[in-house]
Amino acid sequence: MNDQIFLQLSGFIYLLAMVFYMSSAIFKSTKIGYFATTLSVIGVVLGLCAFVIRIVLLYKVSGSMLDSIPIANLYESLQFFALLLMVIYLVFEFATKIKVLGIFSTCVAGILIILISSINAPADVKPLIPVLQSNWLIAHVLLSFIAYVFFTLSAIAAIFYFILVSKGRQDPKYSLWVTTVSILVTLLLSLIIHLLFKQMIFISICIVLFIVIFTSLFYYGNNIPFYFSAFSKDINKLDRYIYNFTVLGFIIFTIGGLIFGAIWAENSWGRYWSWDPKETWAFITWLVYAFYLHARLYKRFDRSAVNAIAILGFIVTIFTFLGVNLLLSGLHSYGSN
Repeated sequence: MNDQIFLQLSGFIYLLAMVFYMSSAIFKSTKIGYFATTLSVIGVVLGLCAFVIRIVLLYKVSGSMLDSIPIANLYESLQFFALLLMVIYLVFEFATKIKVLGIFSTCVAGILIILISSINAPADVKPLIPVLQSNWLIAHVLLSFIAYVFFTLSAIAAIFYFILVSKGRQDPKYSLWVTTVSILVTLLLSLIIHLLFKQMIFISICIVLFIVIFTSLFYYGNNIPFYFSAFSKDINKLDRYIYNFTVLGFIIFTIGGLIFGAIWAENSWGRYWSWDPKETWAFITWLVYAFYLHARLYKRFDRSAVNAIAILGFIVTIFTFLGVNLLLSGLHSYGSN
């Protein structure tokens, strides 16, 4: 059995679902929306198959169910993050009947899966290294991932919030959502191109695509809010979702990411805190979302300014999750293996 085949299929299905979620919003078609949801469910099933196969393969080499949870390296982390994101998103969709967030939820999940192949993340099945053979692995890493997913959904809801409230090119809110969407679309297309033509320089692709996409969206994106006008009446509800997602993520990240991480660090390395790059950026992430909650609760800023912090927090979260592992070295460097 090969978990990579199921994983790649799930990524393709997510991107296909993204197209149908977008079409559903543009054409205001309930049937297309149902089909998009069906595709998302199929993608989750395929992703779950890949996850279970990975557990079986790991169990064969480790002999321990506890050491067979695939969340220990970059390949497994990206696989698990994409699956968890889509599971939690679908729970949200089924509970609220709101499908518009599926456009970027499927986009992010697809990006994560394409990233696995694009950077050739090692998919070898190996036993856990000794430092990871701990009961704290599941408690710390699993809760951190759940928090990351809530932060991601918070940012996705914030993007649509800015699409709905922006008033044209002169409005800073317009530039904010155009920039954010341009980054996501650029990353998605760049990874696909890099995957197909690996000899091409990735950074150059990103720069060229971002300039083209940003310019096109900035000058021709005025009509995009019209396609989502049906959701304008839900703007307060959308704002509440941003807050709820952030609160859930903040609480879980505080407990699982910081407190449990510190306890595990003391057990493994003899100290609760060492200013390792991963620890430092986790603390920065916590500070950004603490600032969001402070600004929200004490009404120091208007809603748009506060929700912009949610998008900033997502950028910091992604760097904490991926950037530190890929660009920096430290005690958590095994996460990139």
